[in-house]
Amino acid sequence: MKIIFLNIILFLSFSISNQRIDFISANPFSFNDIITNLQDQESQNVYGNLKFPDNYDSNKKYPLVIGVAGSLDWTPHNFEYLEMYRKLGIATFELNSFQSRGIQTTVGSQTEVTVAMIILDVYKAFEELANHPNIDKDKVGLTGWSLGGVVTLYSAWKPLKDAIGTDLKFASRLAFYPLCIAIPNKIDFEDTPTHILIGEIDDWTPADACIEYQKIMNDNGYDFNITVYENSHHGFDSDVELTSIENAYSFNDCRLKIKDNGIVTTKRLGFPLTNPTFQVIALAFCADRGATLGKNPVTREKAFLFSEQFISKHLLSK
Repeated sequence: MKIIFLNIILFLSFSISNQRIDFISANPFSFNDIITNLQDQESQNVYGNLKFPDNYDSNKKYPLVIGVAGSLDWTPHNFEYLEMYRKLGIATFELNSFQSRGIQTTVGSQTEVTVAMIILDVYKAFEELANHPNIDKDKVGLTGWSLGGVVTLYSAWKPLKDAIGTDLKFASRLAFYPLCIAIPNKIDFEDTPTHILIGEIDDWTPADACIEYQKIMNDNGYDFNITVYENSHHGFDSDVELTSIENAYSFNDCRLKIKDNGIVTTKRLGFPLTNPTFQVIALAFCADRGATLGKNPVTREKAFLFSEQFISKHLLSK
């Protein structure tokens, strides 16, 4: 009888500290859809998993990290970071933009679940979580890998935030190997401490583009920094052996522009990426195919240590 009672207590404790959060988002394909026509976008049910540290206290407000996965959706090393943050005393939220839409991966297409959709998901989730009795809405950090890293960066662009209609502000942004190739005409961002971690020989999301992006942000006075790890590919912090992803886009020689209304175009030809067909055509002339993914154990250790220090500095310091 005592064993049954203890099992019930453990189950209830687990259920309280691990919560599924559902909310309503939408499916805007592009930034332009958010800025000019958000009210007419198809609605979408989205969910995520909110997890608290093991010593969960129902009377306490916790800082929070919202995590956004890459084009392969959630992978084991992503969860390792979130577990590390919970051990620091920080709650975590695993955003499930892919699973909510019945999609497993967008590698090779990048059209089924877009940056615009996930940015909207992020803010709708933030709005829901800001009202949670155990979340400190003033200490919420955003982190993402690859596609999630793009979301982490561009969710700070004010024209998008203004169109979504939120005044919630992230306390920090940490982006792993994001695609930095799109530069807005209007450099108007939420000034949040932001850091990029990227590999020197990343041929999927090139480091050079992020270095260019950092210079633009620094020239405009933003708290924006980058760490480039030598001899490191895309996914350097994973446990995956080096492998070639033949259908992945390689963006080494591709650069894009973002107009004030959110229309993204190729820099050279000015071709718009406003719908799936146009995007496929534009990238055929701008990007190559084939990229490398895989671990670097030395860099992985450095990235975990940096992440622990960065998140602690911005979410745990008073």
